Amino acid sequence: MQSIEQKLQKYFELTSRALKKVKIVEKHRKEAEDILDLAKRYYDDAKYFEKKNDLVNAFGAVVYAHAFLDIGARLGFFDVGKDNELFMVD
Repeated sequence: MQSIEQKLQKYFELTSRALKKVKIVEKHRKEAEDILDLAKRYYDDAKYFEKKNDLVNAFGAVVYAHAFLDIGARLGFFDVGKDNELFMVD
C-alpha cells in the first residue's frame, strides 16, 4: 500500500503535467480562464499545506486542482489533445 506521501507526490506530478498541457479553447476563454485559475489556486494551496506538513489537506487540495482540470477538459473549455492518461476525457 502506498503511503500518503507517495500518493501526494504522484498527484503533484500528474497535476503539474496536466497544468502544462492545458490549452484554452478560444470560444470558451472566460469560463476556461476561471476554471484554470481555480485549478492553479488549489494546486498552490496543496503545495502550501505540504510545506506545513499538513498532508491530508495537501492531498485534498491537489485532487481538487486536478478535478477542475478534468471538468474543463470534459466541458470542452480546454484542448488537451484527447489525452485520457492525464484527463478524464473519454
